[in-house]
Amino acid sequence: MSIKAGVLYVVATPIGHLSDLSRRALDILGTVDLIAAEDTRRAGALLTHFGLTTPRISLHEHNEIQQVPALLSRLAQGQSIALISDAGTPLVSDPGFRLVAAAREAGLRVSPIPGACALIAALSVSGLASDRFLFEGFLPAKTQGRCNRLQALRDTPCTLIVYESSHRIGDTLADMAQVFGGDRRAVVARELTKTFEQVQGDTLAGLVRWQQADPNHGRGEFVILVAGAPQQAAVTLTPEAERVLQLLLAELPLKSAARLAAEITGISKNTLYQRALALR
Repeated sequence: MSIKAGVLYVVATPIGHLSDLSRRALDILGTVDLIAAEDTRRAGALLTHFGLTTPRISLHEHNEIQQVPALLSRLAQGQSIALISDAGTPLVSDPGFRLVAAAREAGLRVSPIPGACALIAALSVSGLASDRFLFEGFLPAKTQGRCNRLQALRDTPCTLIVYESSHRIGDTLADMAQVFGGDRRAVVARELTKTFEQVQGDTLAGLVRWQQADPNHGRGEFVILVAGAPQQAAVTLTPEAERVLQLLLAELPLKSAARLAAEITGISKNTLYQRALALR
């Protein structure tokens, strides 16, 4: 195929099964002047499998800032470069953002070569709502930071997706069950496209038990998907009931105001309490 000069190609690579590398990606990797890889050793194994010998250079989170000027210079001189991560689509919880942003800022062309992406693969088979989702990447490694972040995400109405490692999968599921509630539906996708692929759906409490029941359930690379928080229907009151409730809230604690408003208006105390929560 024809490779255009001075283009940065962002190339998705397999997340497990090597046959998932697209024909177009294979052509790009075999024809560009240079491959910028998160790990040159893993990239080398991939290239060797397909009989490719394209030169490669390391680009990871610890050296990306230092590498960007030289790579931009190569692109400006007309060289073509492929950016790849260890697996999946670059920049999705992987390095490459600084290079792509700098290339675009410099007016250089950046072209996507789409393919495998673990979060999309997991979402497609999860059975959870896929029309809207929030990808959070990796949660904080320490318990307190993780729980604080989960607390902030607790009422998210759409499907929540996170990546997790074998070192923290058990703790993360337990923290999710504690913060979101053990009855929230969720799915754990493990080792996608690999030999021991599993997609396990249950409540969060059930997934905690599932993970603890077999040491193998704690091995591999994980995508966790959590159903969106249930949304309560909006409470609508008559103008008079709204006026009474607001007057009482100005003078009384929330529960007392809702109870007294219920006695005055004849509307259920729970309905008035929910409205009072919204007003507060």
